[in-house]
Amino acid sequence: MSSLAQILYDLGHDIVGYDDDIKQKFTEKYLLERNIKIYYDQSFPLESDRIVVYSTAFKDTHKEIIRAKKEKTKIVKYNEMLGELTKTFSTIAVCGCHGKTTTTALLSHVFDNIIGANYLIGDGTGYANKDNKYLMIEACEYHRHFLNYYPKTTIITNIELDHIDYFKDLNDVKNAYIEFANQTDKQIIACGDDENIKSIRDSINKKVYYYGLNEDNDFKATNIVSSTDGYTFDVYFKNKLIGDFKINLYGKHMLLNTLATIAAAYLEGLDMDAVTHHLTTYRGAKRRFSEAIIKDIVIIDDYAHHPTEMKAVIESARQKYPNKDIIGVFQPHTFSRTKALYKEIAEILNTVDKSYILDIYPSRENASDWPGITHDLIVNLLNNGEHISIDMISKFLHHKNCVIIFMSPNDLHEMIEKLVILLNK
Repeated sequence: MSSLAQILYDLGHDIVGYDDDIKQKFTEKYLLERNIKIYYDQSFPLESDRIVVYSTAFKDTHKEIIRAKKEKTKIVKYNEMLGELTKTFSTIAVCGCHGKTTTTALLSHVFDNIIGANYLIGDGTGYANKDNKYLMIEACEYHRHFLNYYPKTTIITNIELDHIDYFKDLNDVKNAYIEFANQTDKQIIACGDDENIKSIRDSINKKVYYYGLNEDNDFKATNIVSSTDGYTFDVYFKNKLIGDFKINLYGKHMLLNTLATIAAAYLEGLDMDAVTHHLTTYRGAKRRFSEAIIKDIVIIDDYAHHPTEMKAVIESARQKYPNKDIIGVFQPHTFSRTKALYKEIAEILNTVDKSYILDIYPSRENASDWPGITHDLIVNLLNNGEHISIDMISKFLHHKNCVIIFMSPNDLHEMIEKLVILLNK
């Protein structure tokens, strides 16, 4: 929503915002930089030509939605408004259960620095210039929202079962991706190393280019060398060398996200020398392996909440900091996801040296609907883990020469800021 507001502002519209009394510091600043007023404790103005755009976080019973309907104001959902924008520009949509934000951010960075691009990224950043040809968007599968979008090109990073409160099973997820792929106008760029993507290839009726590390991909990375500085590797397209690359990023998932970006840039005819250069200048998406270093302690803030994402950020930390202990701080997100994945979550957390589990963040769910689903499901399976509350920051002061990874889609900035203050003391 923050990203969309920024784009609409940049395109010349008058924007105001409303949220319940929850200030998200990592997105709020981008709105305030554009002088977009945000209403927290009072109703926003409803001029006659105002369009109200809302996210599914707001139910139809919310007082501001009811007020807008009573005033007969035009009301559209977030995904519907974004869908209109995808028809206006040459849109590249990035979908997948994991890696959407990072891939969209990397893609936007490369295209914008070379030829100019508009972008909507899930880390709360957005930008637009009406003269730009391209629009890069993060396309989420939840509630099949991405079926409102009509991109020229779609990137599929992976397919897994997630959003268990909506999707019936993995086949339901696959069918959503098939439908989205088939309404893409021009081409699909998909990870050929992903078994679930490969299982739907016969159901996609568009041209598909596959990328990955396996030999049978159209775009493949070879001669891969990993180090504490990141990766170097060569990329071939159908046995033709298109460049040798270096990235200051970590983990196999980042190598694959970079390959997707290289494939899109190559197919759109961008200069590969320029692509090579701008890949090295990318500094990461917000709240994706975001680092702060205080003395011998590294603090990482990451959006990870699914076992696959948790594994990726932990492996990245091990690659970059091989001589430090890894401490995991995890806040489970939603009761439905915890019930379905607590065993896999505990298995991943058992790969770190010590783990701390916060209470489940309910998001759109009510605890009364999920009896017996608590943080203890995870804690009871941990070899070296315990439950903590959000104010027990002093626990972390016992650790030395370590990496502390905060993993949650919920914003834990207050907890992290308090820890930074304590460590600096």
